[in-house]
Amino acid sequence: MSQLYDHPRVDEADLAWCHESVQGVSRTFALTVDVLEEPMSSYICLGYLVCRIADTVEDASHIDPSTQADLLNTYDAVLDPAADTDAKEFAAATNPYLPAGELTADWEVVQHAPRVLRTFKALPEPVQRAVVPPARELVQGMAAFVERYAETGGLRIQTRQELEEYCYYAAGTVGNLITNLLTRGGVTTERRQQLYDTAEEFGLLLQLVNVSKDVYDDYTDEDNVYLPAEWLSAEDVPQESVVDPENKQGAAAVVQRTASLANSFLDDAETYLQALPIRDGNTLEAWAIPFLLAVGTLRELLARPEDALSEAGVKISREEVIAVVSELSKNAERETLGELRSRISEEPYHRSVNPGSGEWPRIFVWVGF
Repeated sequence: MSQLYDHPRVDEADLAWCHESVQGVSRTFALTVDVLEEPMSSYICLGYLVCRIADTVEDASHIDPSTQADLLNTYDAVLDPAADTDAKEFAAATNPYLPAGELTADWEVVQHAPRVLRTFKALPEPVQRAVVPPARELVQGMAAFVERYAETGGLRIQTRQELEEYCYYAAGTVGNLITNLLTRGGVTTERRQQLYDTAEEFGLLLQLVNVSKDVYDDYTDEDNVYLPAEWLSAEDVPQESVVDPENKQGAAAVVQRTASLANSFLDDAETYLQALPIRDGNTLEAWAIPFLLAVGTLRELLARPEDALSEAGVKISREEVIAVVSELSKNAERETLGELRSRISEEPYHRSVNPGSGEWPRIFVWVGF
C-alpha cells in the first residue's frame, strides 16, 4: 500500500485499519482503492466503508425487517450533521444482532462503525459534504425497501422499474458520491454535467451485474430475489422457486434478460470514465478495473446464465483479472478503453494477449459498489 493520507486530524492507526478492512470486504473495490493515489485513495476508502455498513445491515436475513429498518434509520441519524445521534449508539443497537462466532469482514466493519465514522469525520469538511448526502440517500433507500417488503421477510422485486430504483439506491448513489468527490473545484461546467449525466448509469451497470450473477447466493443466503417477478412470471417461474432445478430454463432466461439490461448501460459507463478528471490522486485505472471486470462478467453471464442459479456461480478467471489489472497498470489511457472493452466482451482477456494460456483456478469477482 502506498503512503496513507496525511492529515493532522486523522489518526494514522484508524486510517490503516480502514484500508485493511476494505481488503477484507471487497477484493475488487480493494483493487480500486489500491491504485488510487492519496488523498483520493483514503477519501474513497472511507466513503465506501460508510456505505458498506448500511449494505451489510440491509442484507442481514437473520435480523427481522422492522429491526433492520430501525437500525438503518439510526445509522442515517448518525450521518445527519443536524442530529445528535452518536456512532456508539448505532454500535450498541447492532451489537445484539452480530452473528455468532467469528465475524466476517463485513460484520467487523459494522461492529467498528464508531472507528469508521470517527476516521471519516476527521476528513476535511468539503470531503464530508461530498459523501454524506448520497450516503444518506443510500441508507434511506435501503430502509424504505426493507420496510416495503417487511411482510415477505426478504426483498421481492416486482418490476423492471423497481429493480432500477433499488439499484439506484444501492449503487447509483455511490456513483454520485464518487462524482461529488471528483468535481470539488477545477472542473469545467460541461465536464461536470457530463459526469453527473452518466454517474448513476455507471453505478447501475455494476449493481445489475451483481444482481444477475448472484441470484443463488442472494436467495439462499439473504432471502432476497432481485429478478423482477413480472419477468419470472412471463417464464412461469415463481420467485420462491427461482433456484429450483426444474425452473432452470425459465429462470436462466430472466438472468440473461437482466444481464442484457446491465449491458445497455455500458456506453454511458464508458462515457463516464472518459470524462473522469485525473486530480487529487484519482486515476483512470481505478475505475476502469471494475468496469472491465463487469464487461468480462457480462460475457460469461450472457453465455451461461444458468450458472447464476447454482452454487457454481458466474465467475471470471483469476488469470483474466490479473491480465486486466496488469494491462491497466501499464496502459490506462482513455484512447484504449473502448478497444479493451471490445476485446474483453469477445473472449477472456488473458487469452487474447496470450493465446493458448491455461486456466488458473476460478474465483468469484465482485464488480459492484
